[in-house]
Amino acid sequence: MEILAFTVVAIGIYIVSDRLLDRAEIMAGRRFKYRQLIFFAIILVLASVSFALIQTFMMQAT
Repeated sequence: MEILAFTVVAIGIYIVSDRLLDRAEIMAGRRFKYRQLIFFAIILVLASVSFALIQTFMMQAT
């Protein structure tokens, strides 16, 4: 069950990160020079927070 939760959230994080980066680039009116680095930073923050929350909820459920 935990693996399924992590997998579904990881897919969602990837999609949200991509859309956030696209929206930021549209607002800036240009493509960012270090696009991959910015994408990595967004996905790292979202993954860290999300996975910590999943682990907390899973610990409370048991």
